[in-house]
Amino acid sequence: MKTNQNQEVRPLTLLDRLQAPTPSFFKKLRNAGLLLAAIAGGILTAPIALPSVIVTAAGYIMVASGVLSAVSQVTVESEA
Repeated sequence: MKTNQNQEVRPLTLLDRLQAPTPSFFKKLRNAGLLLAAIAGGILTAPIALPSVIVTAAGYIMVASGVLSAVSQVTVESEA
């Protein structure tokens, strides 16, 4: 990639993205995703019998919240 000043800019690696600061909006999304994952995990491991619809929905929520948290964590602010 090139910048306006004709300087070479290397793309960020996954490790660079994980170590870079996360914008505050995405921190809130990440935390919401972690909260949803915890709730879904509690439902999935409940020691009582729950309707299959609730267990299935909790599984889908667990996957979606994991993706939400992962994507939010690797989002970085643009330096442009």
